Amino acid sequence: MSVVALIRHGETCMAGRFCGQSDPELNAAGEREAMNIAERVSKLDIARIYSSDLRRASQTAKAIAQRTGVAVECLTGLREIDFGQWEGLAWQEIEIQFPDEADLWLREFPLRSAPGGEAYTAFATRVETAISGVLSKAADRTIAVVTHRGVMRHALTKFFGFAEMEAWKATADYGTTVITADPPYVCEVLP
Repeated sequence: MSVVALIRHGETCMAGRFCGQSDPELNAAGEREAMNIAERVSKLDIARIYSSDLRRASQTAKAIAQRTGVAVECLTGLREIDFGQWEGLAWQEIEIQFPDEADLWLREFPLRSAPGGEAYTAFATRVETAISGVLSKAADRTIAVVTHRGVMRHALTKFFGFAEMEAWKATADYGTTVITADPPYVCEVLP
């Protein structure tokens, strides 16, 4: 049986802002979360660790690697969506600075991207390619995938049968881990 632990990275100084492909490090709370994640998932007998190459994810993955002795393989395909001109802004700032675009984005998501940002279709294709590659190497092993909320949400709906709202709720917290065991996908969400 293959087991996949999808893990959202720890908190950064950009919590509450559109972080996307910005590259902040974990803050003190995020470092503690990374250690807690490593403690939780070290009990899973992890064979491989994959991570987004962005620092907040790779630092979280390194905490798991230190605990398990398994090397981290960084994949750019596991990066969060690029929010373009919205990177680093809180939603309230976006609504003030980009009122028309914000309104259209809410009404037309996922068809509308942030100004100067990555199209959702390109993001989805990138994530699906990365996750498909990871899953193809998971045969009868336990793997950890440390990534971002948007990547997790898309993977959970595309590959693991989650409804969009269910995936949204499951990935809300930094450090959330969703453990899936393959077909039929049995999932456990660890806060």
